[in-house]
Amino acid sequence: MPLVLLISVQLGYAQFGFSHEIGVITGPVAYMSDFGVRYDFETNSGNTGFGIGIVHYINFAYRADCNCYTSDTYFNDHFKLRSEIAWNKTTLNHFGKWVDSDRTTVEANQLRAHTGEAQNWDVGMQLEYFPRSIRAFAAGAYSFAPFVSLGAHYVTFNPSVETTFGDQNENNPNNYYSFWEPGSVNAESGSTWSIVSSVGTRYKLTVLSDLMVDLRFQYFFSDWTDGLNHQLPSNKSNDWMVWLNFGYIYYLD
Repeated sequence: MPLVLLISVQLGYAQFGFSHEIGVITGPVAYMSDFGVRYDFETNSGNTGFGIGIVHYINFAYRADCNCYTSDTYFNDHFKLRSEIAWNKTTLNHFGKWVDSDRTTVEANQLRAHTGEAQNWDVGMQLEYFPRSIRAFAAGAYSFAPFVSLGAHYVTFNPSVETTFGDQNENNPNNYYSFWEPGSVNAESGSTWSIVSSVGTRYKLTVLSDLMVDLRFQYFFSDWTDGLNHQLPSNKSNDWMVWLNFGYIYYLD
């Protein structure tokens, strides 16, 4: 349903003759989940993966149907509508003081034996704001066009979990951290919404193409995207991730 809605909106804008851009993005992902210790560098650097996506832009500053500029308004010259379908995957482990090599308790061994994987598909839109003129950038007046964005994405998640502790049965709660309540580990697939915000810049490569880099922050409205949702005080928020994107954007005639 979100994909159908996305296509419908894009086709609606196409009727107004706005120009289009299409591109690909990819880059490393840092997953902030219930694995590891919050705000711990080793956790944040260790639980990393990668993502890839296809992006599409509505460029309000230019009309493709008449090969001319649109009316010169602030919105047309400073905003673009970005739609996207993307996929990311991250392998998850427990890092930090609770699994240090000098800890030999049963609980430490349970944490070390527990691994997981977060795998998400998401589709959605963001409204990008360019402080500098989009028309001037397209005309080559300057090489860089910084931007910020805000939007919403619909996410389908498919986590997986494994453990090498005890009988190695992933469905046996006795194989996981003893202080978690039963039901804290659940690798069932599901779906949720997310808020997406990013900051980045474009670099004018040719008249009809740009390079792009942006740093994305994505907050999920679910705490199950990693397959783990314990109720200890350290679990203060839902899952979220940071994604550093590198992309190539092509302007369609």
